[in-house]
Amino acid sequence: MAMDPQTSLDGSAVDALKIQTFQGKFDVKDFVGTFSERLIGKSKADPGPFDPKPFIHTFEAAVDRLIALRKDVQSKTEQMEKSVRIAEREYSKKMSDLNRGFETVGGSFTSMEAKMSEVGRTAVRIGEQLESVHLQRQRAQAAYDLVDYYTQFSRDDTSRIDSLKKEGKEGRRQVAVLLRRLSTLAKEVDLPTAEKTRENIDKYCEKFEKDMLYLFDRCYRKGDPKMMHHCAQTLLDFNGGASCVQVYVNQHDFFINRVQKNMESDDTTLWRSMADPDMIPPKSESSLTELLDEIRGTVGQEAQIVQAVFPNPSFVMQVFLQRVFAQSIQQHMEQLLTRSANMSDLAFLRVLQLVHTQTSLLVEDLKNYEVPSMTPRSPVQAAASAASTTAISSMLETAMEELFVPYTEGQRYLERESKNLGELYSGYLSNFTRYHVRSRSMLDRMMNATGTSGASSTSKAAAAIMRFGGITTSDRYQEKAPEEQTNEEDGVLSIDVAEIMLKWHAEAIGRCVELSPPNDVPKHTFALFRALAEVIAGGYIETALNTAVARLEATDHTRMEPSMQALAILHSVDLICHLWQQYVNIALLPLAASSVVVRREMVVFNNQTVSKVEGAANALMQHLVDATLSWTVTQLAKQKKTDFKPRNEDDSFARVNTEPCVGCCETLEKVGVAAKQNLSGKNLETFLTEVGLAFHSQLLEHLRKFPVSATGGLMLAKDIKSYQDAIATFSIPALNERFEFIRQLGNIFLVSPEVLKSYITDNYLGRIEPALLRPYLAQRSDWGYVEKGFSDETEYVGGRAGTKGLRDRFGMGRLSMMMKDLEGLRLGDSMHMGMPALPSGFSISSRAFGRGDGSA
Repeated sequence: MAMDPQTSLDGSAVDALKIQTFQGKFDVKDFVGTFSERLIGKSKADPGPFDPKPFIHTFEAAVDRLIALRKDVQSKTEQMEKSVRIAEREYSKKMSDLNRGFETVGGSFTSMEAKMSEVGRTAVRIGEQLESVHLQRQRAQAAYDLVDYYTQFSRDDTSRIDSLKKEGKEGRRQVAVLLRRLSTLAKEVDLPTAEKTRENIDKYCEKFEKDMLYLFDRCYRKGDPKMMHHCAQTLLDFNGGASCVQVYVNQHDFFINRVQKNMESDDTTLWRSMADPDMIPPKSESSLTELLDEIRGTVGQEAQIVQAVFPNPSFVMQVFLQRVFAQSIQQHMEQLLTRSANMSDLAFLRVLQLVHTQTSLLVEDLKNYEVPSMTPRSPVQAAASAASTTAISSMLETAMEELFVPYTEGQRYLERESKNLGELYSGYLSNFTRYHVRSRSMLDRMMNATGTSGASSTSKAAAAIMRFGGITTSDRYQEKAPEEQTNEEDGVLSIDVAEIMLKWHAEAIGRCVELSPPNDVPKHTFALFRALAEVIAGGYIETALNTAVARLEATDHTRMEPSMQALAILHSVDLICHLWQQYVNIALLPLAASSVVVRREMVVFNNQTVSKVEGAANALMQHLVDATLSWTVTQLAKQKKTDFKPRNEDDSFARVNTEPCVGCCETLEKVGVAAKQNLSGKNLETFLTEVGLAFHSQLLEHLRKFPVSATGGLMLAKDIKSYQDAIATFSIPALNERFEFIRQLGNIFLVSPEVLKSYITDNYLGRIEPALLRPYLAQRSDWGYVEKGFSDETEYVGGRAGTKGLRDRFGMGRLSMMMKDLEGLRLGDSMHMGMPALPSGFSISSRAFGRGDGSA
């Protein structure tokens, strides 16, 4: 390897100390290794001690070369910085010169723009002045021509205007404008010859209009839309173009062909079902559908033709559509309604709704053919445009309203709808009404024969429903009635019948919502609600309830066990009223939401109606309770004096219960089973509680009438246990407590005289003063033996003034007086002798407007 003799550096080290080494990627470790690798190799090869001098000389030489290299780099850097500063100064000077040049050019352009604006304003003023002069010249020329033409008409000379008319389209347009102005001028001129001139102008105007209409008709027949447009525009400039529109509409093939067609429907199946209330109302009718489809197609075509021919298409479309509604739709609608009116009111109303629905759909479809109004170019065109500013959609709404006004105006629709409901209900309930009228008549005769008076509520309800349906109790009805036989099923309340009546009413409400104005819907809904309530509450439910009451009143229940059929009637009443009130809540009440007053009236009326039904149901329930108690009184009256003081003890033990006990328990079990089958909730609790309390009072009165021996006490205990078991089936806690007291009271006949005192004082009876138990103790067969000790103990136990007076008062007092004092006494922590708080009679399971009390 070559060495630098001056620096002791080899060739690789010399290359490493060049400027290029530091310009690229530089690594200090590699740089230092370039100088030391050779020296390290020599040092390792020398066996002697390490000699640092070669390293020192090499690195000193390298440092010297690096210092010299740094000085060269610094010198070059200073020269380059100086050159950059000089270039920057030259660039800044050049940019300043350019900016001054641009500002000079911008100023020149601004000055030029200002001069051009001034010139433009001057040109605009000159143009306005020229336009004003031109308009004045045109007015002057027009006035001159107008006076000239007027003068010619005064001399019966029309040659000039005739020649103008022969100049083609533009000539006819000018003639139209001239004639319109001449007609106006002729009305203002007051000269001796003015009348004759006016007549001449009017005759020429009439002739010109006829000629243009003839030309329009000829072009219409040829199918030339351009000439038709020219004639329509000319007539529009002449007098508004109304005559042209009338010619176009009157000669339209649609109206001519419709007159020749026979639109009678041959859909016999549809018309047979139209008057059947059980059939679904039809949604379409073939002839009506055909007509409306033809109208849609015709209007779609005419909308394009009208826009191409007439300069005022909106006005023409309105005239055409008004003619469609007034002639085609109205005539066909009247034919359908006349045919349906001969069938029934229901058919008439269904057809009316059908036409209304289909016509509404047609109106919505025709609204899509809205065409733009014209831009007026003359006073006559401005007047025509003002007349047609009403949009086609508004015109269609008005035309449809006018179509149905004869049938819905005022109370016409509501009266017919109410009459229809009355006829449907009276016909559907005819057998039901006839059955109850006959039944009530027979019951009234029975009651009159027995000297019992009763109100003929059923007859009144039946007469009301017949009056509502338009049927009177005339000879026709009374003569027809005996011919028709009725059976028991005809007079039974049925939830299916109520559903059918509500379905018919819902259909009527649907028609009411569609055919009535929105503001009248709440009022009409309330009117139809009253009609429904009068039939379903007064004519149906109350009729059945009143008949059931009359049957109970006419039956002697001291001889005949009462029938529980009345409970089945109450069950049907509850179900029907629940369904009815749900219908009111869901279907009727929301329709009255827009009127606070009507809604409040509906709430009051509904609650009054339901309360009236509840009152009739309460009367039936009370009569059934009275009948049941009359029968139990009759059964208890069969008790023999020897039943509880038998002479033959063997016969007494052979019997399980006495005959009155068996009869009463059977009756109570029947009452409990029938009540649970037909009633529920508060209604069930009310009925069974009233029966149980009244029977409890009967037993208390009954037990104080019969002497009881020791052996008879066992029979009495078995009877009381049977009574208690029968009442336990009612599942009424208050009754269980009362009859537990009777069981404890019956046990006083079983205990021996020695423990009688402790039994009375230590048991439930210990809460009662012994003097109050004296009427029952007196029935013990050994009472004479224990009476003196019992009386002394009573006085001792009483220990306060007035005890002896109580004993004398209650010694053989009436049961009612004893129970009056027992009313506030408690027989233990859970037993109360007072009358429990009873539910307030029969209640409907679900009232409308959130006022349900019962839970049946």
